[in-house]
Amino acid sequence: MFLSRLLNSYTKAVRLKTISTPWNRHKSFAAAMSEALDKLELENEARKEAKSSENEAVKDANRIKRTLKRKKWVDWKEQDEQDAASGVKREPFDPAERIKRKKSAILLSYSGANYYGMQRNPGMQTIEEELFKAMLKHKWITEDSFEQVQIASFQRAARTDKGVSAARQVCSVKLPEELDLEAFNADLPEQIRLFGVERVTKGFNAKDQCNARTYTYTLPTMAFAPHEEKVEDLHDTFRISPELLEKVKETLKLYEGTKNFHNFTSKKSFLDPSSKRFIMSFTSSEPFQSPQGIEFVTLKVKGQSFMLHQIRKMVGLAIAIVRGNTTTTSLERALTEERLDLPMAPGLGLVLDTVHYERYNVRYGKDGIHNPLTWQAQDAQVQEFIEREIFSQIYKTEAEQRNMLDWIGTLHYHSYDTRKEDGPPAPTDGKRSKAGDDDNDE
Repeated sequence: MFLSRLLNSYTKAVRLKTISTPWNRHKSFAAAMSEALDKLELENEARKEAKSSENEAVKDANRIKRTLKRKKWVDWKEQDEQDAASGVKREPFDPAERIKRKKSAILLSYSGANYYGMQRNPGMQTIEEELFKAMLKHKWITEDSFEQVQIASFQRAARTDKGVSAARQVCSVKLPEELDLEAFNADLPEQIRLFGVERVTKGFNAKDQCNARTYTYTLPTMAFAPHEEKVEDLHDTFRISPELLEKVKETLKLYEGTKNFHNFTSKKSFLDPSSKRFIMSFTSSEPFQSPQGIEFVTLKVKGQSFMLHQIRKMVGLAIAIVRGNTTTTSLERALTEERLDLPMAPGLGLVLDTVHYERYNVRYGKDGIHNPLTWQAQDAQVQEFIEREIFSQIYKTEAEQRNMLDWIGTLHYHSYDTRKEDGPPAPTDGKRSKAGDDDNDE
């Protein structure tokens, strides 16, 4: 009897499951479809709202661009108000006066002694500010280009810091075909001169196409005197011996090759790929005397690119090694993962000598349309300017202020050993930091 009831119950359960299963399955599919459609509709609405917001943002940006005036260094609105008060109005733009401009490379020389670097900086006296004002006056660039030099495709080969000079700086910019260099230079300060203009390819970029840079560092030979000697009494009379000069040359040669220079800049870790730099050559000239009777030498370093303070620290450590404040072991350790305390030589004496375009010259210099960027025709003018405005300033400042002598007195404060006061910089995950970007110091 019990078995019969159990069998009947099981039969009913199977029959009920057979009836209900298709209906339940149909209900689950319908619910899923409804949910998916609702979700799709919500996504479409969100996409429309995002598109609408994006369009409004673009409209706002265009509206700001249309009403945008000059940057901080020119208050165009205030100028218009002053002109309106005096009854003067700006002349409307005449399309007939439109000047065709082509990409050009310019050769620039300047003494940076009285300037806050090459790069334009609102409120500061810079080389580029003087250059752009003269270009605007002679209509080499438009008012819009003066406001934003990117419109004229302006780019410098290397950015020099405060007080650093350049013998052969190269910049790329769109300029008219007819140019009067003599009249243009007449409106530049005596410390700045534009010596040459060459037509270049449409895609030329003074920084990107530059495959090497050469810097010089001119200093009194007294800096290499053994640290036991009292250089205060030898500043004007010291003469370097051939043996000591050979030691200088041997020390500089240790920097040549591809090495990790994270200790010769700031905010760079050993693992940062951009810390590796290729130094092609590092040499010293023979000694010579300045008009003041002080003996100098000029160190010359050529590399693909340089980081913030790199050359000044390389020179500083080389001087310390030659003087005997430390040994070449410190230089060898500085090229490893250790973080060392190293001296940095004064900025006086550092000059951007040449920017090299060997690859560009090979590809385009003999195509019959463009000239190689070697500037041989301007070499005599450039050399005369260097001696008159750059080297004479270095000689005079060193003789009067004795910058190198004062700096040498601080060398014994450096440990030339692992830094204790700060830890290693934060990892960069292979990304370059702006603070240590190419040629920020030099």
